[in-house]
Amino acid sequence: MLKGIDQRLSAEIVYALMQMGHGDDLVICDINHPAVTIAKETTYGRLLDMAGCDIPTATRAILSLMPLDSFVPAPVKRMQVVGDPEGVVPIFGKMQKVLDASNGAPVLIEALERFAFYEAAKRAFCIIRTADSGPYGCFILKKGVVDLAPL
Repeated sequence: MLKGIDQRLSAEIVYALMQMGHGDDLVICDINHPAVTIAKETTYGRLLDMAGCDIPTATRAILSLMPLDSFVPAPVKRMQVVGDPEGVVPIFGKMQKVLDASNGAPVLIEALERFAFYEAAKRAFCIIRTADSGPYGCFILKKGVVDLAPL
């Protein structure tokens, strides 16, 4: 363990977050997402698990270390409800609260059609699967710049 790092974040997840650069995407998903299949096509090349976490808890932990991109209008994407593009499920509101709190301001979330989401996920740096049962717990977070003091 290290001080200041959420205990839910494994060493491998911290390593993946450190390897990501500004503008790289991270997929966080529920257990229904075809995460193993899609993760093989990501930059990282294999799935990362946060077993025992729901999506809001996992996202809060990740965003304690990773800022969202402030250079794009919608730094977060989510999957649309199939057959109802304007449909809303409970996870959407829960995630909006976590994202807004982490960012200190409202975060715009762009909705993507299911297969467009899968294609975008394949271009991500990595996929982190939670134990969340869903449905539609599929989000892409774009990493922002970490503003550090000069050495």
